[in-house]
Amino acid sequence: MNKILRNILICTSLAGLKFCPTLFAAAAPKPNIIFILADDYGVGEVSAYGADNYKTPHIDQLARGGIRFTHAYTPSLCGPSRATILTGRYLFRTGATNQDATGQMSSAEIMIPKVLKTAGYVTTMIGKWGQLPLGPGDFGFDDYLHFQGSGIYWNTQAKGKNYKLNGQSIPLRDNEYLPDLMHAHLVDFITKNHDRPFYAYYSLSHVHTEILPTPDSAPGSQDLYGDNVTYMDKLIGKLIAELERQHLREKTLIVFFGDNGTAEQRSNHATIGGRRLNGAKGSMLEGGSLEPLIVNWPGVSPAGRICDDLIDSTDFLPTFAAVASAKLPVNTALDGHNFLPQIQGEKGQPREWVFLQLANQWYTRNRDWKLTQSGQLYNMSDAPFSEKLVPTNTTDTAALAARQSLQSGLAQLNPAGGFVDKGDGTGRHANKAAKAKKQKL
Repeated sequence: MNKILRNILICTSLAGLKFCPTLFAAAAPKPNIIFILADDYGVGEVSAYGADNYKTPHIDQLARGGIRFTHAYTPSLCGPSRATILTGRYLFRTGATNQDATGQMSSAEIMIPKVLKTAGYVTTMIGKWGQLPLGPGDFGFDDYLHFQGSGIYWNTQAKGKNYKLNGQSIPLRDNEYLPDLMHAHLVDFITKNHDRPFYAYYSLSHVHTEILPTPDSAPGSQDLYGDNVTYMDKLIGKLIAELERQHLREKTLIVFFGDNGTAEQRSNHATIGGRRLNGAKGSMLEGGSLEPLIVNWPGVSPAGRICDDLIDSTDFLPTFAAVASAKLPVNTALDGHNFLPQIQGEKGQPREWVFLQLANQWYTRNRDWKLTQSGQLYNMSDAPFSEKLVPTNTTDTAALAARQSLQSGLAQLNPAGGFVDKGDGTGRHANKAAKAKKQKL
């Protein structure tokens, strides 16, 4: 139960209601929710997680003032990850099993903004819409500013000539930095809706390639990628300062998350304690799906807490619904677990396992073990740095129990009974060979 509500004096008689002023605190405004989604950004690039080569003081400030989750997961490519975040449903249910297939996802899917609007929230989507179908307005966003493709910063980029603002194509002018425009639009949205509960899905350009100089990059900078991480962190600091300036910080839940792990070409530099994570963006390994998750809600989340509970990206929809006291969709199979109690510093009901899928590959994972769709069991005691394959003839009782438990989870979900991936198996594309053959006919 929300700590605010717990502090309400419970009156036991109708006569007592009129003398029970604290009861009316229940009518206090609902908290704002800002969900910040970094692009191609893993735990090895956040100093709060022990990153060796990056400093992120403003993100770290969120962690110090809130909760840092250590076992948060999402599909390891942009489109499938975003589909999972926004719908609260696994890929075999939505059909978003690869990047191209995500764009064919049904418009009947219910996303977070439609859920929150039933509770009186006004909503905005700012930044990357990516591989998702149609446009933000078609899925319930009241306001939106989005760009084509990924990693758009300047109009010198092929896809950076224009951006969409509430359905209108707007030219990105010379020397305009799109991330700055996105920040300005978010500030404007917050200002206009200062007295209403709002939800902002803030989907950053950073730090997806093409990696270009930021407005703060020194001439001839030899670390443009580091410059981009620093600028992203700076924008988060500016957002926090704006919320404080408008006296909204105490009323606002901020969630920071990554959409998938560090891109392969950057992964050797994204080390923790001198060790490289196993795998990277697009892989079915820890480095592909393990994400930074920081939750900061002043007066509600205990400061400086580290939570080892398992979280996967289907969990945001039911959790935000609980925060907003919104009704969940009916007649829809939701996979997410509400982790609002953990956000409030309580035990809650932690997940026993998470499920991850990309294309025709999937696995269930608990804190110590991982079981793939092909039956391979891995000991995850050294994760995220290595994953140790367990011999099929093992007699280790812990391994045998883990296999049985995780297999039960897979059987419960039955991913093979849902949408079947028809892509090239990488999760990145549809079946290009079949498409090319068809075009020749």
